[in-house]
Amino acid sequence: MDKGRDAGQNEDGAGDTSSAASAGPQTPARPIDIFRPNAQTAPVVFASPHSGRNYTPDFVEQSCLDATALRRSEDAFVDQLFRRAPDFGAPLIRANFPRAYVDANREAYELDPRMFSGALPDYVVTRSPRIAAGLGTIARVVANGEEIYGHPLTFAEARRRIEDTHRPYHRALMGLIDDTRQAFGGCLLVDCHSMPSNVTGTRNDHPLGDIILGDCHGTAAAPAMTALAERLLRELGFSVTRNRPYAGGYTTRHYGRPRAGVHVLQIELNRALYLDEAAIAPKPEMAGITTRLDDFMAQLCAGARRLVLPEAAE
Repeated sequence: MDKGRDAGQNEDGAGDTSSAASAGPQTPARPIDIFRPNAQTAPVVFASPHSGRNYTPDFVEQSCLDATALRRSEDAFVDQLFRRAPDFGAPLIRANFPRAYVDANREAYELDPRMFSGALPDYVVTRSPRIAAGLGTIARVVANGEEIYGHPLTFAEARRRIEDTHRPYHRALMGLIDDTRQAFGGCLLVDCHSMPSNVTGTRNDHPLGDIILGDCHGTAAAPAMTALAERLLRELGFSVTRNRPYAGGYTTRHYGRPRAGVHVLQIELNRALYLDEAAIAPKPEMAGITTRLDDFMAQLCAGARRLVLPEAAE
């Protein structure tokens, strides 16, 4: 049984949105939740950065899309699929703000200058494959390519969003990783996502399958850690591939340091397994998928302890 939401989630001021609301569109209240076990018994942290569904009226009004169209970028219900992580001794952090509002799986300031009415500061990253695709920290498009905004944004708006949501999320995530390393000598972070069933870039000889494990081609996690996760998933009946077309995003690249005892695996779950993608509603099959993922988390938490130490990466 977990303790529920972390009482300390607003310690860095993330939960107080009164001043932000007066400066512009309202920031989603309580940008993160942390669900902790009564006692952490596993060197594992689960994260859901893209399942946030707090679409404030101000944000929807600011966009030229409706709330349903904005949800096309959401990893819908992934937080629910992994919600029982605390029952197996591991904390779960989730972002409550939508990916279309701020993408927590990007650098803090990875922005497309074409979206803004003025020049951007020198510290902003303005060129990357993600920006070119319209999917920077503040996205230009939703997953199906529809433009989110019909007008330019100000950098002040982007900065307010990022400081109120992205920064608290990563401060909290880093805290969970550090606490786990201190307690167990290492940490496995499982970054949980879902992918559209019609992902482009796959070929007939490389079908999408059920799950893609991303470890940045072996650099973000020890080979034995990735192999353990793949074996457990296959034993539960999932088809599994690695790194194509998803090798891992910012979180995987930034935190994955297996020689320092921090391993990161990105999990991409095919939405067709559990989601009516047109209606963005759970299928009846979601209950069975959740049960299988519960089994996966239980076994991964039990098996990860011997693999998180730095020497396991050698």
